[in-house]
Amino acid sequence: MNTDPVHLGIDLGGTGIKAAAFSADGRVLARLEAPTRDGETVDGEPAFLHEVRRLVRELGPASTLGLAVPGLPARDRRSIDFMPGRLRGLEGLDWQHALNFPSPVPVLNDAQAALLGEAWLGAAAGRENVILLTLGTGVGGAVICDGRLLRGHLGRAGHLGHMTVDRHGPPGITGTPGSIEWAIGNATLPERSGGRFTMTRDLSTAAQSGDAEAQEIWDASLHALAAHCAGLICAFDPEVIVIGGGLSELDDFLFSPLAAHLEEMEWKPRGHSVRLVKASLGAWAGACGAARAGMTGGG
Repeated sequence: MNTDPVHLGIDLGGTGIKAAAFSADGRVLARLEAPTRDGETVDGEPAFLHEVRRLVRELGPASTLGLAVPGLPARDRRSIDFMPGRLRGLEGLDWQHALNFPSPVPVLNDAQAALLGEAWLGAAAGRENVILLTLGTGVGGAVICDGRLLRGHLGRAGHLGHMTVDRHGPPGITGTPGSIEWAIGNATLPERSGGRFTMTRDLSTAAQSGDAEAQEIWDASLHALAAHCAGLICAFDPEVIVIGGGLSELDDFLFSPLAAHLEEMEWKPRGHSVRLVKASLGAWAGACGAARAGMTGGG
């Protein structure tokens, strides 16, 4: 009979839930998925809670459980304190009590969980100073410094997408002017391209086919991202910067010119430079990191 401990990680997203069971050495034992069903209820409770309960039952008995969700975790890391606008019923929900789990269930932001996953089993395995940037509809981020996940006073630490790269730029969702999220996020591309493009992949296709205007738009975004990375390097002194999200799938079209811009900006004591690496865990990074948080008592 196998009595090795099992560690569960749940990644509750806006549209889907990913649940995975891991061994202590990081082997994936099982994976399950379910719809989030945001806005629905079951017996007066949020439907996403019903789905998470079902996934936990199906994965079977476990020694630890961690949960990754959008929003700002509470100070005690047992619930989400602030998540306006969606996932109604999430704020203040104590997951250990809601799941009737025998030990505390650490709750962390989804980007923080993704970084924990990459630092455990992914592109930053074994590193103690790592920055994660996720480039997609917007820009997410998280920081591990000296082996510790940075959370900050209110849980805002690591929300790197809202940092200013153009003080004259328009305010973002947090009120920050000219954020890196505005400069490269897919959601703002129609505005940045004068309505020509709505998806960055279409922009990249046009640029690679010789469209000078498309190339200029993309290069401006990468120049801003490189400046952002250069500032983050001075702030956190990472060993690597892990880049994930949908835009990371552009591969050399993203990484090669970004590295070239960063080469001109980075402070490199004794010639040491920071590597840019592509995230390797994909859509399962959050579940992986959540499981790791459960194993380590919160990450």
